[in-house]
Amino acid sequence: MDRKRLWTGLGIAVLCGLFLAMFVNYEIRKASIPAPVIVMKQIVVAAGPLPLGTVLTSKDLRVIPWPSGAPVANMFSRVEDCENRALITSVVLNEPILESKLAPTAAGGGLAATIPEGMRAISASVNDVVAVAGFVTPGAMVDVLATGATKDSGNVTKTVLENVRVLAANQRIESLNGRPQNVAVITLLVTPEDAAKVVMASNSGKIQLALRNTIDSAAANPAPVLQASIYALDAAPPTEHHYVPPAPKATPPPPMAVDVISGSKRETKTFANPDKSKEESNGPQAESH
Repeated sequence: MDRKRLWTGLGIAVLCGLFLAMFVNYEIRKASIPAPVIVMKQIVVAAGPLPLGTVLTSKDLRVIPWPSGAPVANMFSRVEDCENRALITSVVLNEPILESKLAPTAAGGGLAATIPEGMRAISASVNDVVAVAGFVTPGAMVDVLATGATKDSGNVTKTVLENVRVLAANQRIESLNGRPQNVAVITLLVTPEDAAKVVMASNSGKIQLALRNTIDSAAANPAPVLQASIYALDAAPPTEHHYVPPAPKATPPPPMAVDVISGSKRETKTFANPDKSKEESNGPQAESH
């Protein structure tokens, strides 16, 4: 019995030794495999926060290492390729400078560089009410409503433009972190046809801006609102009519019979009996003398 236990323990020890030897051998082989070499390349990034419309110079840019196996579409590897081009969006520190963030070469800087081809920037005078209490800031999306007089229907308010981007408020092309600001002029990004609508609405009537969520781009196409529909008086309630049954017709009195005696001849004649109700309604008649 003791010899059986001895052989059992010896077998377990041999198995444990073999397992430990295999584990050590695996770790040694793994440690001897060299780590993969990551090939790096250069990518151009912003050297600091840069506002929209900035014309880039070498001081605004720098290069940092970037894994070549994970390239970014339209990235730049040389600072020289980005110089003298304007940003069409704001960037932060170490943000990669991409082709999609730059205006075309020789497009200039400032607001003009942010206008895509085929679009126009149109400005309109506003007040605190029109500018939604100062919350219409650069980057906001608005609807443009126009109020004017028509020849036949009086005043009418109509939504002439929907989902229009605000490029600038006064001379600012960047928002103040969502804070309201008093503005006298707003600049909208529109098509050439829509630019004509804004000018016509501003000169022939009044415009009003309706602020909308930037992710709400669905067209509502609201119907025009006539002034008469706002100030129309409510119709008078219909008069209640109660059924009144007609008065029963009076039964005519029986005719009067009169005996007429002429000599020896006697004759009975009948005459229509006068309506006493009419006589009573007419009142007593004065006797003539």
